[in-house]
Amino acid sequence: MTPDARAGGALVTRLPTTLTADPGRVLARMFVPGHDVVANTQSRATGVLARVLALSEDDVRRTLRAVLVRYTDRHRDLDGVLAGHYARIAHRVPDGHGLSEQRRTLIGAWFTHEYSIEAAALFNPSAVPHPDQSGLGPGRLRFVLSLRAVGEGHLSSVEFRTGVLGPDAAGGLELTVDDPGPFVETGRPGPTGHDRDLFAALLAEAGADEESASFLLAGLPARFDEDELDRAIGALVLQRATRHGGVRTGELARRLVRCSYEVGFAPGSTIAERVLWPHGPSESAGMEDARFVRVDTDDGPAYRATYTAFDGTDIAPQAIDTTDFRRFRISQLAGPAARNKGMAFFPRTVGGRHLALSRWDRENNSLASSADGRWWGDSRTLHVPSRPWELTQTGNCGSPVETDAGWVVLTHGVGPMREYSMGALLLDLDDPSRVIGGLREPLIGPAEDERDGYVPNVVYSCGALRHGDHLLVPYGASDASVRFAAVDLPLLLDRLVADGPPAATRENSSA
Repeated sequence: MTPDARAGGALVTRLPTTLTADPGRVLARMFVPGHDVVANTQSRATGVLARVLALSEDDVRRTLRAVLVRYTDRHRDLDGVLAGHYARIAHRVPDGHGLSEQRRTLIGAWFTHEYSIEAAALFNPSAVPHPDQSGLGPGRLRFVLSLRAVGEGHLSSVEFRTGVLGPDAAGGLELTVDDPGPFVETGRPGPTGHDRDLFAALLAEAGADEESASFLLAGLPARFDEDELDRAIGALVLQRATRHGGVRTGELARRLVRCSYEVGFAPGSTIAERVLWPHGPSESAGMEDARFVRVDTDDGPAYRATYTAFDGTDIAPQAIDTTDFRRFRISQLAGPAARNKGMAFFPRTVGGRHLALSRWDRENNSLASSADGRWWGDSRTLHVPSRPWELTQTGNCGSPVETDAGWVVLTHGVGPMREYSMGALLLDLDDPSRVIGGLREPLIGPAEDERDGYVPNVVYSCGALRHGDHLLVPYGASDASVRFAAVDLPLLLDRLVADGPPAATRENSSA
């Protein structure tokens, strides 16, 4: 480990581990060669199918053998994937029941392509304790790292790594990251239940006709599924002669329920092989910057995250919930504070309320509260850009970390030349709306060997992990790699108290 001189000696120590994008981590995705009409109302899919069906059985056997030799080692169940893709287009195959199994599998290969999830970039990590801490020596902690992966078309997904953190001989931190293995998979998505009150708020935010929305909601139970929604929409549409907004409200309602879903992975897969892939319409252009945190619930520890859902035009914070990193629930958030990028949940309730950091106005760090963790009301500004290294905007770098001295919030700030640096705030433990301290200078800025990449001059984290008297801070370096730093927590707390709250925050709090 080497001290970070820019951050003031032993306060921050950069660790030697670096993760970089691996273009060999590929998914076998459905591929349809165009839907454009070429002649006689036949699509390219029809033309491709006709040519494959014309192959001799010898050509089928030889071609399929070559495909399997070349691609089987890159996917856990390639035969199953190809069979599944054939099933999805089987309705376009004339007399498909009479085809050999080999020809059906080969047709599936023509409707499959590999997608490299990390082809463009790998960055913006968060770290949480692993659900399984068995078999470790004294002072060692197994962790789960979430990552933003970017592939072809700038499409972002959420993937994971695991590793172990422990003391080194000098009293600092030693970090190892496990080999993720050769396979990746996106799991099996499925429907989930929906809360009527949250759904009502989402409909209102989406601009649904108020009269039509009220009629629709009156036909739903407090918890409903998609079949119950379909029946309520059917009743609404029957009244379209007098409820002119009913058709559009029904369309909005169907889109909203598709934004919330569950996804599960095979028990035999490892955490590092699982990829949260965009399935809902609100995230069709990517799932960005997941901020995971372990939370205490009545049923035991669980994991929550926010991430930015992007549909190509609009962005919105959404939630991920899991207890084991094998089954995940994806859901929407509502309310004035659940806007823009960069929400981050607190690890526990305070005063009986759920709390979250919010940057709803795109410039300032704010504190939001919620009765249920789903609808987030008006937020209170905590921190406005005031230091030279953050004057463009500021935001959080993940969920607050609880200490006896208060909540430590890692922040990011954007300065001249759009350089991103990381700072820190200290919030009162019992009243997190009070800012006790804030670093005058950056905690971590881009080192010379971290300045070049997909987005230059950026260091950015989505969540630190406390281990004893250290914070492990994983961070993206210019969207080109993931690096790690160890922060001496007692020294950081001393520095935060000594620097005191930023002047602009003091003025804002007293206003």
